[in-house]
Amino acid sequence: MPNRLAHSKSPYLLQHKDNPVEWYPWCDEAFEAAKAENKPIFLSIGYATCHWCHVMEHESFEDETIAQMMNNAFINIKVDREERPDIDATYMTVCQLINGHGGWPLSVVMNANKEPFFAATYIPKEARFGRIGMRQLIPGITGMWNNEPERIQKAITQIRKGFGQTQEFKPGHFPGTEAIDYAAEQLAQSYDDKHGGFGASPKFPSPHNLMFLLRQYHHTGDSRFLEMVSSTLKAMRLGGFWDHVGFGFHRYSTDAEWLLPHFEKMLYDQALLMMAYTEAWQLTKEPLFKQTVDEIATYVLRELTDADGGFYSAEDADSEGAEGKFYVWQVDELKEALLKEYDFVGKHFNISDEGNFEDEATKQKTGANILHLSEVLNSEDQVKWDQLRAGLFREREQRVRPLRDDKILTDWNAMMIAAFAKAGAAFKNPEYLKAAENSWGFIEQHLRENGRLMHRFRDDEADIQAFADDYLFLSWAGLELYNCTFNVEYLKQSIGLMDEAIHQCWDHEQGGFYLTKLTEDQALGLQKQIYDGAIPSSNSLGLYLLLQLGKITENQDWLNKADQLGKLFSSELIRSGSSITMGMMALQLMNHNPGEIVVAAGKDDTSDLRDYLKTEFLPSMITLWKSSDSELEELAPFTKLHTPKGEATRIYVCENYSCKAPVSNLDELIALLNRR
Repeated sequence: MPNRLAHSKSPYLLQHKDNPVEWYPWCDEAFEAAKAENKPIFLSIGYATCHWCHVMEHESFEDETIAQMMNNAFINIKVDREERPDIDATYMTVCQLINGHGGWPLSVVMNANKEPFFAATYIPKEARFGRIGMRQLIPGITGMWNNEPERIQKAITQIRKGFGQTQEFKPGHFPGTEAIDYAAEQLAQSYDDKHGGFGASPKFPSPHNLMFLLRQYHHTGDSRFLEMVSSTLKAMRLGGFWDHVGFGFHRYSTDAEWLLPHFEKMLYDQALLMMAYTEAWQLTKEPLFKQTVDEIATYVLRELTDADGGFYSAEDADSEGAEGKFYVWQVDELKEALLKEYDFVGKHFNISDEGNFEDEATKQKTGANILHLSEVLNSEDQVKWDQLRAGLFREREQRVRPLRDDKILTDWNAMMIAAFAKAGAAFKNPEYLKAAENSWGFIEQHLRENGRLMHRFRDDEADIQAFADDYLFLSWAGLELYNCTFNVEYLKQSIGLMDEAIHQCWDHEQGGFYLTKLTEDQALGLQKQIYDGAIPSSNSLGLYLLLQLGKITENQDWLNKADQLGKLFSSELIRSGSSITMGMMALQLMNHNPGEIVVAAGKDDTSDLRDYLKTEFLPSMITLWKSSDSELEELAPFTKLHTPKGEATRIYVCENYSCKAPVSNLDELIALLNRR
């Protein structure tokens, strides 16, 4: 029977199209076959740039013997987690319930009713180190399926019960400032004051944590929080976690020192880190932070941008069958490429003859080096490095490149739009604004079908109806584009996207956003996510947006929904706020002297005012710009009262539904803000 993945659009599924495993995509045909043949289903979930997914494929899915065992025992389904985050979220929760942890590849065995009874992550071909192998697992599952159906049913019942409990939330009081302070102290307790970052290895960048702490510093004046963020941003930028030759951040660091990364590069990491470095620059004016933003932008525009403006998803960790091969250097390679300048690079970038790149599995040195800095280069050395780096980049381009996952996802593009808009405003860079607007236009042109927002575009096809993340992240992007341009059309679309999110995904009984549409048929039930992972969760971001857009529009229903959402997840926000930092930013917005700046623009020169409002770090303030022909008052009715005085601009600072007497220039505005 042929493998059924050849006509897929997903790069991950296409990687498996020639496997001897008789893969199905997720489809009704697969579940009907499982019923007809009375077989369990083996579900394998991963993504195109996943190193251990490649390992499991090479070991087992390309092995004729293992593949035949799988074909005889199972109906086999392959899913791209980035295309179907709903399927991934359901079965990842199951894996975490069973094993206490999760990861990819995700391996699940279930019945034809999509009810799981076994879950694991990477499974080796042969049993080793106490981990069962595919050769042992398959006959074990077959024996249980044929001879112990009651055991399987018992496992299914327990898993269903456990899954249901993960969706049982106990509403409480809406959290206050004590929850914010506790979350900040949770992060402070886990801060690594030697290497930067939080916790031990592995270390993930989690930029939303850093953005939360920047706001905590801004609101409290506690310099600890700024120091934690600044040191972490510097450590990540200096370490091997950063690609010093081609730019861009890798996915996470396998060690505590930010030296040895998992080498894949994800679009969402570039986006969120660009935001964190931009905001840190706004507060500190540290040149390294601006340099990092500019270099992330260079990487994204060079490697991850479609000709029509959309942003691709990721680049792989592996090339030529080895992780990191594209990125690491042997000493002889560097000497040949750099000639007499080798000593400069060797000294500054910590090159050694024995190498500093350890094989993750064996922990043995490989003789290869990951370029990393121990300290920031001075200006003279930076100029010299820029010249040498260009030569190394050209040399590296001769190598076999890692696979680029060129699918275009709405939610990930939205994050990149927001990042380019924020950086474009802060650094007065029109190229960044253009990149943001081009991607926005791409989504409008290619990811809307008959008015419906879609999740994925690739190879001239939009598919998979949007999830809550798509609506909400795109609403965020629209809001950031408005903040960058004061073009009211972006604000209008941001508001419209929130309307769509509520219509499609809001739980009108208990509150909160489901990950999927209300009409979706999910195997174990609809799921709400509150904890932030590599990216903020839909409800964490949803709370942030409902508060901002509710304030702008005076939409009491949205403010009531924000209140309902905060109460629904009260326990989680209060006890585990450091894992919900986008939600904590929403609470900061509410509780730390929030207000609005309304500019009624006259015909006088307002360039300095516009620059200030776009470049300054003002996390408690919502800025609205009203020109004479603006539609703003249709979206924000309270601005009807704010008009220019003749030719002159009038600036209003408002809080608690009351506005102070208007001022007329930037100096007066700054003085007014300083008195708040």
